[in-house]
Amino acid sequence: MAPYVKKDRVQKGVAMMSKVRTFVAAIGEFFTALGQVKLSRRSRPALWVVIASMVFLGTAQPTAYGLEFPMTSRLELPNSANLTSKSFTVKSSWPMVALSSQLSEMAIVADMSRQVEMARTVPGAKRVAKAFMKARYSWGERQYTCLNSLWTKESHWNYRAHNYRSGAHGIPQALPASKMEVISDDWRTNPVTQIRWGLHYIDLRYETPCRAWSKFQRSRYY
Repeated sequence: MAPYVKKDRVQKGVAMMSKVRTFVAAIGEFFTALGQVKLSRRSRPALWVVIASMVFLGTAQPTAYGLEFPMTSRLELPNSANLTSKSFTVKSSWPMVALSSQLSEMAIVADMSRQVEMARTVPGAKRVAKAFMKARYSWGERQYTCLNSLWTKESHWNYRAHNYRSGAHGIPQALPASKMEVISDDWRTNPVTQIRWGLHYIDLRYETPCRAWSKFQRSRYY
């Protein structure tokens, strides 16, 4: 094995351990604060949602942190759980803003992990792309129809799709695939990274998915 490969693995291992320690420390602080919280009947369901999110993170550690997807990839998807701590009453001097911040960060990480797992399926990838293109680019239903046609032809919305002849990879079939590193270096396995890059590319080069689809229909590529 080449020395640079070993070094890369060691660096990734150190980064992983650092993230695990940070996560464990956050859990410890959370339960410390939790011991000082007085809950009403209305607030108990919200607390259990937060705890369930933490358990999910513990079981999905390789996905939530191993892929190292950007912390800015959060999308506001329909029916997303709205995790807040507004109904919590703290009896001690523990700052409410600190507790609220920790809960919000945990909720964001859990939401991002859920988005990545959902985007590993074809319906989920389409849902994530539709939500992201509406939120970031204000593209409506017509543009989504064009995008759906385009990426169905390119990859059938399969984040593992790879053209071994050309090297194109992922849902948008980026060529060369390494272009997607401008979004994140987890582009090989993270469908959300692929979707973000694909929409960004279309916006820069064609302005809209329908123009990109027209180019594909003429040239068989975009």
